[in-house]
Amino acid sequence: MAVSTVTVTVPATTANLGPGFDCIGAAFTLYNRFQFTALPDTESPLTIAATGLEADRVATDDRNLAYRAFEHFYQTLGKTPPPLHLAIDLQVPLARGLGSSATAIVGGLVGANALAGSPLSREQIMKLAIELEGHPDNVVPALLGGCRLAATQLDGGWAICEVGWHQDIVPIVAIPDFELSTAEARRVLPAQYSRQDAIFNIAHLGLLIRALESGRSDWLQTALQDKIHQPYRQSLIHGYSSVEEAVIAAGADGLVISGAGPTLLALTRPDRAAAVESALTQAWTAAGVTVQTQRVQIDTQGATIAFP
Repeated sequence: MAVSTVTVTVPATTANLGPGFDCIGAAFTLYNRFQFTALPDTESPLTIAATGLEADRVATDDRNLAYRAFEHFYQTLGKTPPPLHLAIDLQVPLARGLGSSATAIVGGLVGANALAGSPLSREQIMKLAIELEGHPDNVVPALLGGCRLAATQLDGGWAICEVGWHQDIVPIVAIPDFELSTAEARRVLPAQYSRQDAIFNIAHLGLLIRALESGRSDWLQTALQDKIHQPYRQSLIHGYSSVEEAVIAAGADGLVISGAGPTLLALTRPDRAAAVESALTQAWTAAGVTVQTQRVQIDTQGATIAFP
């Protein structure tokens, strides 16, 4: 074994960005950390300690998602995972649409790969992460950083395209005090869509990529519109309409549901960020929701590894 202890830091992510359902996501400067320490064979096979946000809700046995990813890595190699102590520091809230599960999956796989002497490439780790998560929009930016578009290749693999994010586009997240599971958010979606809705989203996703790269407000305001998931999920997020109206009035280019929600993401200009953040807080509080807002930046590194 190449090393006995490794710490993996993984960024939070936002997915979908309006019309980019299940195919586009971006990494934010908000992080979970996972420290993996391989133990002698005489030690307990697994101990887990969690600190930080909602640490008491994290499984501390083999049901832990980061450990399940860690274990899956070794199973993929046909090997038995070593006895392990896993220390987790949580700064990404659970079940809020900021990719907490993606951080665990990526953290577990990257940590296992490092402890095993890095037998797999980053691309191979990415494929395992997508298999475990079920779709690429969160795990890809969590692993690679930046804003990323994922598309399936002819051979079934993945083509990953980095999407530029203009420095004048400021992301502001509003995290409410209630949860929304991905499963519940998917249940409200229709099984079929009209041709018109499909064409609408194709056009708006193309425009979104150009708007993010160029920073053009007029393009971004149009591009964030969606007909695949947001119209159906808004009913699950109390106060959505009033919050959207308030942030647009304050100068935001748009408001979208982050991932499956319920966190909301506003995109705005630097000179309007303070007003938009204030409007987010005031509007949702007026609707009876306790909320925390935070201005974030795009993380460009993705999952990073540190050795003691």
